[in-house]
Amino acid sequence: MSQRGFLRWLWRQLTSMKTALILLFLLAIVSIPGSYFPQRGTNPILVDQWIADYPTLGPILDSIGLFDVFGSPWYSAVYILLFISLIGCVVPRLGVHWSAMRSQPPPAPKNLSRLGGNSFEVEGESEAVIADARAILKKQHWRTVVGQDPDGSRWVSAEKGYLRETGNLVFHFSLILILVGVAVGGLFGWRGNVIVREGEGFSNTLTQYDAWGGGRLSSAENLPEFSFTLESFNVEFERGNSQEGAPRLFEATMVVDRPGEEGSTTHLVEVNEPLVIDSAKVFLVGHGYAPHLIVRDSKGQVVLDDAVVFLPQDGNFTSTGVIKVPDSDPQLGFRGLFLPTSAITEELGPHSIFPAPDDVSVFLGAWSGNLGLDSGISQSVYTLNVDDMTQLGLESLRVGQSWQLPEGAGSIELTGFERWASFQIASDPGKELALVASILAIAGLSLSLFIQRRRVWVKVGPVIEQGSSSRDKVGRVKVEVAGIAKASGHDAIEQVDNIVETLKGQGA
Repeated sequence: MSQRGFLRWLWRQLTSMKTALILLFLLAIVSIPGSYFPQRGTNPILVDQWIADYPTLGPILDSIGLFDVFGSPWYSAVYILLFISLIGCVVPRLGVHWSAMRSQPPPAPKNLSRLGGNSFEVEGESEAVIADARAILKKQHWRTVVGQDPDGSRWVSAEKGYLRETGNLVFHFSLILILVGVAVGGLFGWRGNVIVREGEGFSNTLTQYDAWGGGRLSSAENLPEFSFTLESFNVEFERGNSQEGAPRLFEATMVVDRPGEEGSTTHLVEVNEPLVIDSAKVFLVGHGYAPHLIVRDSKGQVVLDDAVVFLPQDGNFTSTGVIKVPDSDPQLGFRGLFLPTSAITEELGPHSIFPAPDDVSVFLGAWSGNLGLDSGISQSVYTLNVDDMTQLGLESLRVGQSWQLPEGAGSIELTGFERWASFQIASDPGKELALVASILAIAGLSLSLFIQRRRVWVKVGPVIEQGSSSRDKVGRVKVEVAGIAKASGHDAIEQVDNIVETLKGQGA
């Protein structure tokens, strides 16, 4: 086989419907890791935590792109091949279908009895019977054509159901548009995540994000200008039934400021009800607690007075966090466990039994030494490296209690807690196209499922008997009616029987 012939064969294989279905199934398969593993585009904090929890497996999975599945080269390869395959399947069929819609129905077969048709005799001229048959078919929106065989038999050929193939093509073309919409969003869209505590603000600049990711053709320089303050965050949980602990209220009150606009505006952001600013949407995606701690060094001076974000680990908001105090001498570090509703069991140890702050406490482990912040190696704010530190002890605190650290290293006090909310701010310029394409896909699929492509023929032979009386000179002719349905699982019996009954009634 020549190189040109091999390329032609390869193109035919790639653009076959079988290959398109295989690639579509493969795309679904390679998307599974994106729903199983946390993704950097949606939850970078959880990705970092996952890698920290699995120091051996985590970096390996990260290197092959399982924490950024939808931006990985292997996912893009399947995506692009499916895109090319669908175009190669659909575009040639558009011309074929256009020609079919403009062409006339095919002539009647010579032997309609092979199609399992129905035959009968009626009184009348063949031209009149054919005219009646054509009128009946046109009334039922069939496309018709009249012809005559060499033996003198006249026939009318009818066809309907062209919209079935139209719907099929619209469905497949919509898949291409969906892929285009997803590609546009992936190239030009962006999204970032940020945690904001109550009373604090956020400005839509790159340095304010905890994590930010954009498409290959997006730029952080084009971010819309706005800022907001999280005025309050409200959440209520179900109590006293089988769904105890389920959130019933989940909303953030935000004060938004935009350049060029006088004054601030207040917005209520809830789940599935984001704040829309230009091309960006601000989604409320999570929440948690930030215990407020005061740390004093060995001289009694306050070296930390702030609320520290703790990350929830279960549905009851048992939360973990790290407190780093580089300004003390020696440096101090704490690993903490925050419990909104405290409980201790032998099996689980300290844990929360309800997500609301009914009985707040924090369990702390303290270390002193070198935090390693001056090494030049970046550290996560949610992990504590204790390789060069000495453990001082463990203690639990309730609001208002303090712990005097061993060896005169200082003290730490729990004064209360604040709430925080996490937001995803995203722009997806391809979502409108994807939505329109999805609607078209449903419409096209409905047409292809509920419309049948059918053909019907009515053939009238020469006069076989002439009336003998002077009063009755009308002849009798033989009429054959047959039809086929081009879709498997359907037939044209109902249409054939309807035409037969109507012609018999007119010829009676």
